Amino acid sequence: MDKIVMKGGTALHGEVEVSGAKNAALPILASALLADGTTTFRNVPDLADVATMLEVLRTMGCEAERLTGRKADTCEISIAGDITPEAPYDLVKTMRASVLVLGPLVARFGRARVSMPGGCAIGARPIDQHLKGLKALGADIHLTEGYVEARAKQLKGGMVNFDVITVTGTENVMMAAVLAKGRTVMENCAREPEVEELARVLNKMGAKVEGAGTSVITIEGVDALNPVEHAILPDRIEAGTLLVAAAISGGNVLVKHARPEHLDAVLDKLREAGCTLTVEDGGIRCKAPRTLKSVNITTTEHPGFPTDMQAQLMALMTVSHGTSVISENIFENRFMHVPELHRLGADITIQGHTAVVKGVKALSGAPVMATDLRASASLILAGLRADGHTEVSRVYHLDRGYERLERKLRGLGADIRRVKERA
Repeated sequence: MDKIVMKGGTALHGEVEVSGAKNAALPILASALLADGTTTFRNVPDLADVATMLEVLRTMGCEAERLTGRKADTCEISIAGDITPEAPYDLVKTMRASVLVLGPLVARFGRARVSMPGGCAIGARPIDQHLKGLKALGADIHLTEGYVEARAKQLKGGMVNFDVITVTGTENVMMAAVLAKGRTVMENCAREPEVEELARVLNKMGAKVEGAGTSVITIEGVDALNPVEHAILPDRIEAGTLLVAAAISGGNVLVKHARPEHLDAVLDKLREAGCTLTVEDGGIRCKAPRTLKSVNITTTEHPGFPTDMQAQLMALMTVSHGTSVISENIFENRFMHVPELHRLGADITIQGHTAVVKGVKALSGAPVMATDLRASASLILAGLRADGHTEVSRVYHLDRGYERLERKLRGLGADIRRVKERA
């Protein structure tokens, strides 16, 4: 098992490129199930979760491979004729997003058997809204032995009003509706850029999707879709994490390919904290202030402050002047990084779904353990600032969502490396 070993205290400088968006790549890879032939996706991040999705597709009988050499950011998925429409527990348990094959399978092949994903480290995330949407389109749903079994000779357009905003639920039902007969209207939809990106791909395939990026999406079903070639948009959460890395280290970094229109809430908080942000050369430059200021943060659905950036901003607040109040409104149990930040010297008090962070003059390096994807990023960010050495174990969490983050930070001057833990 790997761990990250680092020595803090170096201000980061230079340029760094953002990889493709994980949360866009996963549903887009699943969308290849909607068309016969070979679909090609570029700018696909080399992540554990992407590898899992490719394995899910291979298990069904698709040809799904990442190319090598100069095309290592490219994935090709080929489908010819019928497949085995099942996503087994062994794969779904390692990545909840595997459930995104449910909508495409029942729409295209008339049946699907997908393992229930269950909860995860940051809280329970049920798929009831996915199933509600598919039922509204005429799917017959049964839950048996831990699996969702869905059948429909022909899905039919209908009204879908989500009880709560759900990103993967919006994506799953949208992929099902593109092949449904007639018109589908989806209300209370997620508005994330990744939802817009999926709609962009579906429309390139021949679908008729309107309104993605708003709370109401309208879809006119078509008889068939065609394979496409598409480059996936940059990862806004990785971009935000790298901007925070510049800020917490006292550095000056240009994050190339970062899109400001996807990061409004994060950029606003960095500006409040005293950072100077400028858009240049196809990216965003972050220059840290002499003294960071504490800011309050409340996570909410897009376009509000993203829950996936909460842990990283908390790390920043641990060394900011003043007291910050961070409220987490999306997931329960998403403060599991707090005890590990305590080990580095942070002053944080948890009160229900709120964390009160009092800035300290200095953090001190220590061995810490990652508990989930974004928690691992927060610990690395804190380690950039901490005096002495920090060791972050269980970084397999990091590899689910960041493509070689330690290499990118090292390219900016950080003293950081990946090593094998002793058995």
